[in-house]
Amino acid sequence: MLNHATAQIFVCLDPVDMRKSFDKLAQLVRDQLGHDPLSGAWFIFRGKARDRLKILYWDRDGYAIWQKRLEAGTFQFPANGVNQGSLEIQSTDLALILSGIDLVFPSEEARPCALLPCRFARSCPPKERLADWGSNRGAGSLRTAVSDG
Repeated sequence: MLNHATAQIFVCLDPVDMRKSFDKLAQLVRDQLGHDPLSGAWFIFRGKARDRLKILYWDRDGYAIWQKRLEAGTFQFPANGVNQGSLEIQSTDLALILSGIDLVFPSEEARPCALLPCRFARSCPPKERLADWGSNRGAGSLRTAVSDG
């Protein structure tokens, strides 16, 4: 049963051959990501074209795979800037990824502070530094831009 609210969720940052199924993905989790595929955590994989996504998880009595293929557009995953194999994300981040929403805001119009009152308004970078967001699309670029200011 899918229960994303309590599960740990790990995103594999490198593209994966989408022909892989249960055993090959579980082996990839062990060997490349360094996690236990039987832990109950969710492991998110994307194809090279970024239009396909698979979620592997252990469901009490066996592996389960959930997959999605986009008819148009691509899934926006964090970039692998530090050569790390995986990144842990929250369930809300997963919902954004599945909806096709980019986790890093490339323009002022897409920045939450520009759309509505933001509880982080004091820590948002000044407008002149927003241009850097489009070119710095790594996993931690939002946190870096916010913490620098």
